[in-house]
Amino acid sequence: MASFRPKYITFDCYGTLTFFQMAEAARDLYGSLLDEARMQAFIKNFAAYRLDEIMGDWKPYADVVHNALERACKRNGVAFSADDAKMIYERVPTWGPHADVPAGLAKVAKEIPLVILSNAMNAQIMSNVEKLGAPFHAVYTAEQAQAYKPRFKAFEYMLDMLGCGPEDVLHCSSSFRYDLMSAHDLGIKNKVWVNRGHEPANPYYGYTEIAGISGLPGVVGL
Repeated sequence: MASFRPKYITFDCYGTLTFFQMAEAARDLYGSLLDEARMQAFIKNFAAYRLDEIMGDWKPYADVVHNALERACKRNGVAFSADDAKMIYERVPTWGPHADVPAGLAKVAKEIPLVILSNAMNAQIMSNVEKLGAPFHAVYTAEQAQAYKPRFKAFEYMLDMLGCGPEDVLHCSSSFRYDLMSAHDLGIKNKVWVNRGHEPANPYYGYTEIAGISGLPGVVGL
């Protein structure tokens, strides 16, 4: 892929660029109530319910977090509080980047326009983007697309807004389930998997693996 110079490099934000801290928030709330094995189960359930909540029609992300947390609490025998869900949601804009992100992004941004497609709310995302330390050509949200990834509608909205096709972009994500599987099915052949350790490798989907964004310039020959 080193010889491929895309029109745009498109990114997932939370988890790939921004250090995604839902698990940490859950620990802050329930760590004193659950032993480690049960805490791990809660975190796994909370993540699974968040994915399930975004598979249908779009709804505000605050509702996604609320519903997923309520379902995880029910499954794990923990008392649910709407205030807890609100606290987690309101933490999102405070999250900053993984340590490898700013320098790697800044180097690539000098040569190729950068784009974000995020399962985010318009009111929250720019606080996170500003912490990434590089200029972005465009930032698209699930709220704008009226669909969350992994739904194709979100990716199609981005491509329509950019006025380009799947062959014109390099999509970069740490998640197969949210990003790379859908990108593959939509014909985005050029993909980068940032191995953040939260999903196993899946070579079927055809990608270049990097350990962090510091490896991205090399992928596009910079």
